[in-house]
Amino acid sequence: MAPRANANNASRATNHEILRVIPHLQKTNPSRTPPEVAVYKPDSSAYAWQVIWPASIAELSRLQEAFAAASPDPWYPPTDGGSTGGVFVCFGRGGYGSGGEGDVGWAGAALMREGRLIAGVSVTGAAGGPYRSGYLALREGPILETAVWALDEPSDVLLVNATGRDHPRRAGLALHLGAVLGTPTVGVTHRPLVATGDWPHSDGREATAPLFLGEEVVGYWVRTRSGGRPLAVHAGWRTSPETARTVILTATAANRTPEPLREARRLARTARSADSPPLG
Repeated sequence: MAPRANANNASRATNHEILRVIPHLQKTNPSRTPPEVAVYKPDSSAYAWQVIWPASIAELSRLQEAFAAASPDPWYPPTDGGSTGGVFVCFGRGGYGSGGEGDVGWAGAALMREGRLIAGVSVTGAAGGPYRSGYLALREGPILETAVWALDEPSDVLLVNATGRDHPRRAGLALHLGAVLGTPTVGVTHRPLVATGDWPHSDGREATAPLFLGEEVVGYWVRTRSGGRPLAVHAGWRTSPETARTVILTATAANRTPEPLREARRLARTARSADSPPLG
């Protein structure tokens, strides 16, 4: 397992700290350098070849609309199964309300192949702002990207604890992160954001039911454990709802949460526990 970035034990940090991690990670893994990504330039109608995480709601809204309108080549799971990654971020316990800019976050990223953990890392960084529905990228985007780049190799597809096409502008954080990384993504959440749809009629594992945004299918309810509550599974960057459904069923074992995302969550929470004093 790659070494974790030094912890920041303060309750808040500056947003610039997360950006300073990136050159170190590139030096450690010279083959893992961020690609040039075509993204919307807020002050122009043109595209600029640069990676950006917007700092304002207005800029993010325009970028989400641009990502939603993009038509990248669709991705399909490789015949040999390939590798599946997961990324997850958590923040300090005992907080109130929606949090704020500078909140310390712990992000974990995991890479699995054929059901085995290949690599796992965790990093510490700062939230870009409070939680706002539909604008999760402002709060979590940069730290999630940093965690993924800390892995020694890329995954064929990445699972993200966020929505994709199920979003007011059809581009939630799962889709946004995939566009920035240049990696196909699938979103996994406990409930839809704005999509609607009934749970699967069957209580059996692999039972599914579509999630609609208007007349468009943007994801599926997927029951990953017999008798358990289904997960909301979202089409993300370069993935269709049907591909997303297949990826999640393949990545899930005995637990409700897909294994790569479950491992990323464990890494993030373990790092938080190591850095945080007990409450009380």
